[in-house]
Amino acid sequence: MGLLDVLNGMQNGPRGREQPAPPGTGGMSKTTMALLALLAYKAFKSFNNSQPAQAGVPSRYPSAPPSSSENEGGLAGVLRTIFGGGSLPGNVLSRGVDNTVKDMEQTGQGDIARSWVGRGANRPITPQKLEATLGEDAIQDLMRQTGMERDELLDALSEHLPRVIDHLTPQGRPPTDEEARQMA
Repeated sequence: MGLLDVLNGMQNGPRGREQPAPPGTGGMSKTTMALLALLAYKAFKSFNNSQPAQAGVPSRYPSAPPSSSENEGGLAGVLRTIFGGGSLPGNVLSRGVDNTVKDMEQTGQGDIARSWVGRGANRPITPQKLEATLGEDAIQDLMRQTGMERDELLDALSEHLPRVIDHLTPQGRPPTDEEARQMA
């Protein structure tokens, strides 16, 4: 089962689509768009080196450097590809997961993030804790990209992000680019 199947299943539930898909999104629900846009946003941060590694602290979640072709068009280009029905590049998924976990660790939510990556039960995160982790710029960008209101966005992400991260980390670690490509 691919990532989009999982995402659509989370959103659609037993009664079918809860909300119409926005125009130009390839039939994708707003929640699915928000989840993919969040991973793309987190991945894009590392492509632009806006999230420097701490000196002397090795990453628990190593990831490969991006190629120059993947930087073309920036976040808007990545999101156009996703929302235009294109597939999500593996490095966006792997880096998005990696940076989400790192950001959660840095804001005191590391135990929660590690529960999503690990093989045990997923610990929940409140919309308020997720809001503090994401930061205002990310929230505003996600609201613009999805057309969702702030509370709607944070509620959807806090509900579904644990399962998405869990799905993308079946080995108990963020996926390699190749593993992520196979999941998309």
